[in-house]
Amino acid sequence: QLQLVESGGGVVQPGGSLRLSCVGSAFTSDDYAIGWFRRAPGKEREGVSCMHYSSAASRYADSVQGRFTISRDRAKNTVYLQMNSVKPEDTAVYYCAAEPRRPWGPCPTGQFSYSYWGQGTQVTVSS
Repeated sequence: QLQLVESGGGVVQPGGSLRLSCVGSAFTSDDYAIGWFRRAPGKEREGVSCMHYSSAASRYADSVQGRFTISRDRAKNTVYLQMNSVKPEDTAVYYCAAEPRRPWGPCPTGQFSYSYWGQGTQVTVSS
C-alpha cells in the first residue's frame, strides 16, 4: 500500500518562501498522478497543483499560478511544492495525494480523483 508523508510546513512571513516535500513509500511505477491540496480554516479542501509523475506535466490553481512550483525527484520518490511570494491566504494544512494513472490528458485537480493521501503539514503565513 502506498503511503505518503509530507514535511516542510511551518511559519513564514508574507513574501517569503517554503518548500514542502511529499515522500512516497512505494511508487511501483511512474504511472501516478500527484496532487497538492490545501484546507484553510473554515473552508473546503481545494486543489493547488498536480502533476503526472512520469512526464512532470503539471497544472496550477489560478490562485498560486506563477508563485508555486511542483516538481519531483524520482531517485528520492519525492514530490515537492515550492511556495514563493506567499500570502496570508496561503495559510492552510497542505496535503499531497496520489493516484495510479497513465499520463494521458491533464492531471486531475479534484480531490475525489485521488485514493492515497498524506497526513498533511501546516503552513502559516504571518508577520
